[in-house]
Amino acid sequence: MTPHDEHDHSHHGHAPHRHDDAKAQDEVIRDPVCGMTVDPKAGKPSLDYHGRTFHFCSDGCRAKFEAAPESYLTAKDPVCGMSVDRATARHFLKRQGEKFYFCSTGCKTKFEADPASYLGGNKPAPKPAPKGTLYTCPMHPEVVSDHPGDCPKCGMALEPMGVPAADDGPNPELIDFTRRLWISAALSLPLLVISMGPMISLPVRDWIGEPLATWIELVLATPVVLWAALPFFRRAWNSLVNRSPNMWTLIGLGVGTAYVYSVVATLAPGLFPMTFGGHGESVPVYFEAASVIVALVFVGQVLELKARERTGSAIRALLDLAPKTARRIGAGGGETDVPVEEIEAGDQLRVRPGERVPVDGSVVEGQSTIDESMITGEPLPVEKTKGDALTGGTINRNGTFIMQAEKVGADTTLSRIVELVAKAQRSRAPIQTMVDRVSAIFVPAVVVAAILAFAVWAFVGPEPRLAHALLAAVAVLIIACPCALGLATPMSIMIATGRGAHEGVLVRDAEALERFAKVDTLIVDKTGTLTEGKPNLTDVVTTAGADEAHLLSLAASLERGSEHPLAEAIVAGAESRGASFVDISGFSAITGKGVEGRAGDTPIALGNAAMMADLGVSTETLKTETERLRGEGKTVMFIAIDNKLAGLIAVADRIKPTTAAAIKALHESGLKIVMATGDNGKTAAAVARELGIDEVRADMLPEGKKALIDELRANGHMVAMAGDGVNDAPALAAADVGIAMGTGADVAMESAGITLVKGDLNGIVRARRLSEATIRNIKQNLAFAFGYNALGVPLAAGVLYPVFGLLLSPMLAAAAMSLSSVSVIANALRLRLAR
Repeated sequence: MTPHDEHDHSHHGHAPHRHDDAKAQDEVIRDPVCGMTVDPKAGKPSLDYHGRTFHFCSDGCRAKFEAAPESYLTAKDPVCGMSVDRATARHFLKRQGEKFYFCSTGCKTKFEADPASYLGGNKPAPKPAPKGTLYTCPMHPEVVSDHPGDCPKCGMALEPMGVPAADDGPNPELIDFTRRLWISAALSLPLLVISMGPMISLPVRDWIGEPLATWIELVLATPVVLWAALPFFRRAWNSLVNRSPNMWTLIGLGVGTAYVYSVVATLAPGLFPMTFGGHGESVPVYFEAASVIVALVFVGQVLELKARERTGSAIRALLDLAPKTARRIGAGGGETDVPVEEIEAGDQLRVRPGERVPVDGSVVEGQSTIDESMITGEPLPVEKTKGDALTGGTINRNGTFIMQAEKVGADTTLSRIVELVAKAQRSRAPIQTMVDRVSAIFVPAVVVAAILAFAVWAFVGPEPRLAHALLAAVAVLIIACPCALGLATPMSIMIATGRGAHEGVLVRDAEALERFAKVDTLIVDKTGTLTEGKPNLTDVVTTAGADEAHLLSLAASLERGSEHPLAEAIVAGAESRGASFVDISGFSAITGKGVEGRAGDTPIALGNAAMMADLGVSTETLKTETERLRGEGKTVMFIAIDNKLAGLIAVADRIKPTTAAAIKALHESGLKIVMATGDNGKTAAAVARELGIDEVRADMLPEGKKALIDELRANGHMVAMAGDGVNDAPALAAADVGIAMGTGADVAMESAGITLVKGDLNGIVRARRLSEATIRNIKQNLAFAFGYNALGVPLAAGVLYPVFGLLLSPMLAAAAMSLSSVSVIANALRLRLAR
């Protein structure tokens, strides 16, 4: 930065830069070519130039600098115009492949808020979609094309499928329509003054004369109708070619009729009968109606496109959670900031206070508290120590730690969430099928209504009959445009799925969201859903003659081969009690029952009563102890040595602190709660009593859960199933709505319609409220859209004229039509504030 620039900086409202030790501490060393920050101690390439040492991230950047150093010394701040030193710039931003440097945080913030206003003609063009990109309609996701274009059903511009890039830039259709809107408005305003002036005591037509006024209107309206409205006519034509009448059919007919009639009336007024003028007057023209209708339709379209961009902000906000760079620790211990795209599984990264975790991984050194609220929706920070899992995008509150990258790129939790949200926003709710059926007959019905309105006015209306007939027909066509009807469902779905993602509720498709609002029965597992899923060893009871330490040693040795949470509890409890371990051979896990193996030549089995029954081992001698422990809500497992009962082991899994309140909230929402668990009936009943659960199904094998769902559905219930393991996948798929809990198995997430980032019943409460709010919002939108059209068409046809002498002009019809769309959009946007 030059001294002159620094002196002038105060004129831009920024404080002058410091030239003291504090500045040296804050200084950033940046590669002047690519903009990356560089650690000078990391052994990276450097170069002396005119008495200064420049540092580079790679030999490639250094070579570029050597070839043209003057090109990389300074950059212009796009906001205030100041010259910024590229090698020490503290404020840097990369957008659409272009690098921008800023003199202060204030300038960078202004630029991020509205980059287009500072880039002007130098604004980078949106990046072309990658090769092989498919395009779909935002309102009809079943329409898929291998190239951009318009939807054959509704005429809207097709959008790229998949996850949008964070730097896609503004919607080109929005830019185009905004330009057409301003030009249409600029030309329509004088048209309104000329045609409507007498109504506000401004007799412009009298001043310039009727013939000249008509020709001026023709000149002003022609660019609006023949250029600005061209996309409307193209879509109207496609709707006829594809035999899919829609809102553009009506707009094309209405605007085209008004304009063509007016052109003929201007060029050849003698072709019209005297009844068109009435009382010897000249033939009236409606250029202002055609022009203003176009402008008002553009108003509605621009607002709609902006609203759709706002629905995409949910995905962009999720993408923004991922940091752009990470601090990688090299083999020699040196640290370098690298783009997060270069991180590979196994890399070690340092995360400092206030930074976001760059990728999924685990802590290898240090400890901290992590704010996971943006991923899970839970407000309290989570303590993380060595070995604990980390999710990319979460915020390190305090403490510095070193982590090991495990999942990178598209495999990270954040990337999978973004992919789920993107797919859900383009899915269809079943209620949309009903809307499509209505729309299919609605447009032809409106055309018939317009023809009838024209006929009635032409034969029995007051003079000038034909002019009134034309106005009524055009008004009916315009006011009945079903744009609000088409927006009612998709807008709500797009906003709701984005809102859910921020609360840790990932909706796989719109159908699941709609179905969950109708569910009346919820099936939940006990372990890990109602309880913490971290059981602790509590009791060891032996039969006469058995040694407790020996029994615990054999049990723990056997369970070391299992990954079940109960096995972990037994192993950890045995270790804490000083038990020794022995070698086990022939280990085998029997799903839903237990495990078995051999210690030397002695067979050992550890499991539930069903497993003991299969082995022919009686558990009667410990029946009293078993009943007592189960009554306390503990899980009992029997151990048999050499096919003889040797004792039992009890573990307890604490109920989550949030479970009771969540169960109460789910009951209040009208859900019946059924606990389906593989645990024993008494243990399950004890937990159910404490929580107020409606029904308990205990001792259930995985296939039993699916049978339970089939049974409930056969009895007329709408069933949701919450599960988290591979063994839950069949039941999740069989339920009306499957809910995958937490970071469970991938197959469970694939089988579920809703995934909760955190395995907590509060997530189900949030999902239920979101689904109910969404369906309520959709019904409000549809009621408004149907009611508006039911009221608007008769008004436009002129039913009030015989009583009040009122006839709705096409311009007012267009304004009302745009207002209906805006109202539906505004109502849908309320979901962003849903609690």
